Amino acid sequence: MAERKGEKLICKNRQARRNYIVLETLEAGIVLQGSEIKSIRAGRVHLKDSYARVVGSEVFLYATHINTYDPASRENHDPERPRKLLLHKREIKRLYGKTRERGLALVPLKIYLKDGRAKVELAVAKGKRVHEKRDDIRKKETDREIERAMSRKRR
Repeated sequence: MAERKGEKLICKNRQARRNYIVLETLEAGIVLQGSEIKSIRAGRVHLKDSYARVVGSEVFLYATHINTYDPASRENHDPERPRKLLLHKREIKRLYGKTRERGLALVPLKIYLKDGRAKVELAVAKGKRVHEKRDDIRKKETDREIERAMSRKRR
C-alpha cells in the first residue's frame, strides 16, 4: 500500500487483517498529550491487541501502547491510557449502531501522520473463525505455488 502525499506511516496492526474481516474503514484524529505526539513521531507505538469502543457519544482507543518520551521526564504520559478519537457525531452514531450488531468490532489498522497530525485508520470488522484463517493460508500457498510455476515457465 503506497503512502499518499503528506502521509507518513508510523505503525501498522499486522494481526488485524489476519484475525478480522474488514468491512469498512474510516479515518479519525487522536487527542494526545505533548509527550505522546513526540513518541509517535519517533515511531514508538504498538497497536497489537488494541481496539476502539463507543462510550456514550465519544469513541475511545484502548490498549494502544505509546512509549514514554524520555526527555519529558516527570511530564510524561501513561503509555496505556485510553485516548479519545475525533469523529463527527453522525459517524459516531453509525459506529455505535454497527458495533451493537453481533460479532462486529472497531479495530485500529494503522497510525500515521497526515500533514503533521496523528491519525488512526479504524476498521469495522468481523472476527474470523479458525477455518476461515486456514482457508486464507491455503489460498496464499496455492497462489505462491502457481506464481513459482509461472516464473519457471518464463525462463
